[in-house]
Amino acid sequence: MKRVKDMVAEANALVRTLPVEEAIALHGREDVTFVDLRDIRELRREGAMPGAFHCPRGMLEFWLDPESPYAKPEFQRGGRYVFFCAGGWRSALAARTAQEMGLPGVAHVEGGFAAWKAAGGPVEEK
Repeated sequence: MKRVKDMVAEANALVRTLPVEEAIALHGREDVTFVDLRDIRELRREGAMPGAFHCPRGMLEFWLDPESPYAKPEFQRGGRYVFFCAGGWRSALAARTAQEMGLPGVAHVEGGFAAWKAAGGPVEEK
């Protein structure tokens, strides 16, 4: 049986992982879309990154595919996409999936939202 930690390690080997300081420096740029994969309960409990697009992990493939009836325009406009979750595991897997589906400019935040908050990245309440 393949283990989650092995899948995350494989994803990290294939997808660009941004140190949190680099992610914070990208925040607010028009050509960068931050994608928050956390559950709505996590957003309410921990806060959210201002301006991030909320895409629950379970909807990613459906919202990414331009032929899906659920496709979201946020994934069709191009630029760079920086995925994050609570700690960096879901975002590694999601970024790999997005990259495999053909989304350009994909990366994820090392350490996730916890690292973002610890480094002093902006946070708003939801």
